[in-house]
Amino acid sequence: MGQPVRDYLLTLCVTAAVTYLLTGPVRKFAIAVGAMPAIRARDVHREPTPRLGGIAMFGGLCAGLIVADHLANLDGVFELSNEPRALLSGAALIWLIGVLDDKFEIDALIKLGGQMIAAAVMVLQGLTILWLPIPGVGTVPLTQWQGTLLTVALVVITINAVNFVDGLDGLAAGMVCIASAALFLYTYRLWYGYGIEAAAPATLFTAILMGMCLGFLPHNMHPARIFMGDSGSMLIGLVLAAGAISVTGQVDPDAMKLFAGSERQATHAMLPVFIPLLLPLTIIAIPAADLVLAIVRRTWNGQSPFAADRGHLHHRLLEIGHSHSRSVLIMYFWSALIAFGAVGYSVHSTSMWIVLLIVGLSALGLILLLMPRFTPRAPRWAERFVPPRYRRRRREAEPGAGSSQELESQQGPLGDQMGQNGHEAAPQAPIAAGVSGVNGATAIGHRSRFADRRKADSTRR
Repeated sequence: MGQPVRDYLLTLCVTAAVTYLLTGPVRKFAIAVGAMPAIRARDVHREPTPRLGGIAMFGGLCAGLIVADHLANLDGVFELSNEPRALLSGAALIWLIGVLDDKFEIDALIKLGGQMIAAAVMVLQGLTILWLPIPGVGTVPLTQWQGTLLTVALVVITINAVNFVDGLDGLAAGMVCIASAALFLYTYRLWYGYGIEAAAPATLFTAILMGMCLGFLPHNMHPARIFMGDSGSMLIGLVLAAGAISVTGQVDPDAMKLFAGSERQATHAMLPVFIPLLLPLTIIAIPAADLVLAIVRRTWNGQSPFAADRGHLHHRLLEIGHSHSRSVLIMYFWSALIAFGAVGYSVHSTSMWIVLLIVGLSALGLILLLMPRFTPRAPRWAERFVPPRYRRRRREAEPGAGSSQELESQQGPLGDQMGQNGHEAAPQAPIAAGVSGVNGATAIGHRSRFADRRKADSTRR
């Protein structure tokens, strides 16, 4: 791998560290300015949680670009290309719109217009798609208007896909981190493997994006202390789209020396060239399916397609018995399968084992979906290192033991809370959900807590 990968890792670590360190002060700032929206009926968290996490993520983005500009193997990206400046300009604009929306709840059409303007700003500075390799046709050069429209469309779709999937603690940041890791492997292979310097900006963008997500995730994992809000979700969506557009619009297919025989054969051999356009769609696959199902469900029930409800995929996973953390991990799994499967297929498109591996992992994912009530238990020597829900209950380990101390240990910290509410906890059904009131948002517990949706929703009106 050599020296270049160490510079990318340094950039990633600096971005992650700055994002992580800024998130705490940003959380206090969000609470001070009142960027804590009221609980809505469709929300999963139980307590008002501050937003504006995108401020810390934007600080990490700026820190990553500054560090990369001073590294010997990466400073050429800023000298030979204007794409980093285009990314920073578009990111600053979309971040500002997101901050205003987190605080003042601006209109959806205004946000859409801001997304299109941010994409147009990047296009004006050279970050655009110049050609498309189409299977069976060849490399098709695009006119200025065609490239602009396609670039703006890809940016807007990716931004809204990330915004749409941001429904559980840590879900959007984790899925984008997975997609950016797959794109980083692909772009680094183009740059370092094929010697294509035009792929260096996209490699830098994806490394910085991974750092932004990794630095924010410790604060955003369940129970989340802060949400990224639109200022964060739109920002990471734009950076992900910028990386895909950079490697697609600037990499010359001739530089890969894949042409052999007819142009049609060469186009099929150029599968790795147009894979970046598909990678942003890997995070859209799950929310797009959710969106289609939501429109069909609401229309069938005589509601507006834009009416909010509690029927999204993450709500379904919670209601069939999956915990909050397991629902997020399941969606991580499917995102990784699609993203890394696309990258693996682009490298070895003729290998049957790639297809067989994807099929096998898909079967494993379906099994995980059908086993919501299976809770793995850690061995005794590792119990102190895992969350309480993965520890063996003392009643199971020591039959007949029924002292008040053991009952308190089974109930966990929820015992005090339930006592304060005037309800006696039943020993036969200890609650394994998160602790309300500790770090902000908490998980939905067992299914029985949502047996009656109208009762659950009525408390929030």
